[in-house]
Amino acid sequence: MATTPVISVRDLYKIYRVGDSRVRALDGVGFDVQKGEFCSIVGTSGSGKSTLLNMLAGLEKPTKGKIVIAGEHMEKKNENQLVAFRRKHIGFIFQSFNLMPSMNALENVALPLTFQGVSRKKRLEMAREVLTLVGLEHHMNHKPTQMSGGQQQRVGIARALVVQPEIIFADEPTGNLDSRTSAEVMELIRRIINEQNQTLVMVTHDDHLAGFADRIFRISDGRIVDIRVTGNAKKDLTRKQH
Repeated sequence: MATTPVISVRDLYKIYRVGDSRVRALDGVGFDVQKGEFCSIVGTSGSGKSTLLNMLAGLEKPTKGKIVIAGEHMEKKNENQLVAFRRKHIGFIFQSFNLMPSMNALENVALPLTFQGVSRKKRLEMAREVLTLVGLEHHMNHKPTQMSGGQQQRVGIARALVVQPEIIFADEPTGNLDSRTSAEVMELIRRIINEQNQTLVMVTHDDHLAGFADRIFRISDGRIVDIRVTGNAKKDLTRKQH
């Protein structure tokens, strides 16, 4: 039985005017992502991968084309509608950890829930749960300066998870980490995505990190030039069908 994709992109274009010339940052992109799938968008600097992620997240408007996420057309929403949609459906993991330096790990993770009107007691309870999930149960009271880069990124992951999003967007999530810590963080992300059956779209320039995904979309000059299914997808297929 065919399932409705959680992300559906059709005929997507983004054209910028630079002086008298037109630059096609995205040039007719189309693909689907299923619920519970981990997809990497990989490409060199200037390939269009970050523009594509910004479009999916509703941070930029397409010149032309359709983006349907969780059944809703992103390209038709105004700014207020997009903000409300992101708060309800989407979590973000950034390259720079973007933690509040004056807050400890627990307060940083609970922060997005304040915008949803969740009570302080419930916020902290939910934050404790996800910090335990990412292995930081003994670092809840530590401020960012008291934690390693890998620990700070785990806080960032917990902050993305605490709003229980349908979809997580990750932009070079291990870009500021060494290779060993990067691999640990990617293993953690992969395990949590599988356990929670959440959808993750990650942008990276690193082929090795892209390989943690179920599918790899290779983008060049604003076009998807290759889609490859990895061994991870085969291992997860049975689990996702049940």
